[in-house]
Amino acid sequence: MASAHASPAAAAPTPAPARAAAPSQAQLTARVQGALRTGHTSQTRSKPSATTAAPAAGSATTAAPNATPSTSATSTVDPKIIGGTETTIAKAPWMAQLWYYDDKGTSDTSDDISFFCGGSVVSPTKILTAAHCVKGYDWHANGTIVTGTDQLPTDNADGSVDLHGGTVSGVWRQWNHPSFNATTVDNDIAVLTLPNPISAKPISITTSNDTSSYTVGANATLYGWGRTSSTSGDIAQTLRTATLPMVSDATCSGAYPTNFVAGHMICAGTPATGSDSGTIAACNGDSGGPLIVGGKIVGVVSWGVEKCVASGSYSVFTKVSTYVGTAYPRIDDTNLSGDADADLFVRRASDNTGYEYDSKGTSFATRISWGSYSDKNVILQTDLNRDGYQDQIIRRASTGAVYWRHYIPASDSWATTLLFGNWSTRTKIVAPGDVTGDALPDLLSVTASGTLYIYPGLGNGTFGTPVAVGSGWNQYNVLLGHGDFTGDGKADLLARSSSNSYVYLYPGTGKSGSGAFGARIQVRTWGQFNAFDAVGDITGDGRADLVARTSAGTLYLYPGTGKATSDIFGTPVTIGTGWQQYNLFG
Repeated sequence: MASAHASPAAAAPTPAPARAAAPSQAQLTARVQGALRTGHTSQTRSKPSATTAAPAAGSATTAAPNATPSTSATSTVDPKIIGGTETTIAKAPWMAQLWYYDDKGTSDTSDDISFFCGGSVVSPTKILTAAHCVKGYDWHANGTIVTGTDQLPTDNADGSVDLHGGTVSGVWRQWNHPSFNATTVDNDIAVLTLPNPISAKPISITTSNDTSSYTVGANATLYGWGRTSSTSGDIAQTLRTATLPMVSDATCSGAYPTNFVAGHMICAGTPATGSDSGTIAACNGDSGGPLIVGGKIVGVVSWGVEKCVASGSYSVFTKVSTYVGTAYPRIDDTNLSGDADADLFVRRASDNTGYEYDSKGTSFATRISWGSYSDKNVILQTDLNRDGYQDQIIRRASTGAVYWRHYIPASDSWATTLLFGNWSTRTKIVAPGDVTGDALPDLLSVTASGTLYIYPGLGNGTFGTPVAVGSGWNQYNVLLGHGDFTGDGKADLLARSSSNSYVYLYPGTGKSGSGAFGARIQVRTWGQFNAFDAVGDITGDGRADLVARTSAGTLYLYPGTGKATSDIFGTPVTIGTGWQQYNLFG
């Protein structure tokens, strides 16, 4: 059983956060060039077998993921997209091109792997795409993301590559849904993390309780660079868009009786005609791209029939609302060690030294000193500017001033910025993540009179006008939260009553003001603990977790279950003893 380290340690300078070894621009461009030159190398991907569709749907063909082998940008491109029109990056600034090229380290081109997928910028360092574009491939070693352009790169005769104003980025980490099935293409959703933030404007994913976007007949917008014709394998040189009406699950099940998984997949479009004429459909190369309703991503291009126009067929998308609970923690997974699992930060009472404890899933690695944290009575982890590096919100005990401490990659240094001049009388401060539903991290505080306020984050370390949630919040002696406890993709709060030690869940609604949280739910009675910490997903399963310390100094990890009931946490894991030496958790 691990114990907290009790031996003295000298103060140390603040360590630089974990950073990916980003490839050079030349290396990234070379990857794109390699993919362009490889031509029609096939992607090794299993394909689900389609069965005969209902009579009204016409003939059935082989269903397949909509990724495509890359084709040379100098190839002839049919100007006619399958039912769509050209658009500009100004109208879809979040669109991303995903280029993959692996020459296997040999001069033999026959074993090369290259393909192209679409994706969406959902935060400055995150790309949402399809799992069949990610699983089984090493994107850090071989992948390149191109953003900020509606044109595919051109491989010039002089050996250069024209990015048409686009920006190339590498990939730091990759995540795909753990239950993705390459055969059935079920649970087809993934997130790529970039090593540095990009300037492309992000788009938000939908929420778990979104039903209106999926109303039959509702118009959705598709974007992508996929094939422009069923008779040509070439993908589009210029970004395309098309409008597709939502299709009922019953209709989609009729078209794909054994392939379609209701609740996990959606169909959109009108029945294909059997040819390009009259067909509106996603096609190979559109994989991973977004289907958008109301300014939010509701679907990810997943699979369709071979050649995309078989009579009676529909384009099939991952139903994003189903996967918010698992995908959103990966979109908002900033942590101290850079590995996607939330870490602990504590301060030792004897000498005010701050320490980082990196998660190992259900235990923690040897602590790392961050130096002196004297004259502090609040230390919280967050990422206010969404640059992929963990920030701190700190309050000085002597003045009540609240500061934002954040890392500056360009200078490899830390900056400290004053946020609020005197919050000495604020009884609680919480950095729960995105409370208001705008995909930007917010800050909460409780006044001396017990009123809870939301300070809406602007994504750059500053805040908008505070909005009151309500009064009576000083009845709680603990108020904390970081991330989503219920699996719906919305930030929640936990509160412990001063009078009876009841612990309540306040489920987030994604709204602001008095409607920011739903009715409280009693989930525990915890009088045996005198310290708590909620820093997000410690175990790496996509659910927010909690640690709690007894008065004797034993620390327990309570893994989240995603349930908004008394079963909100699973069986506790004993972390170790000796944790009474720490007087601040954040």
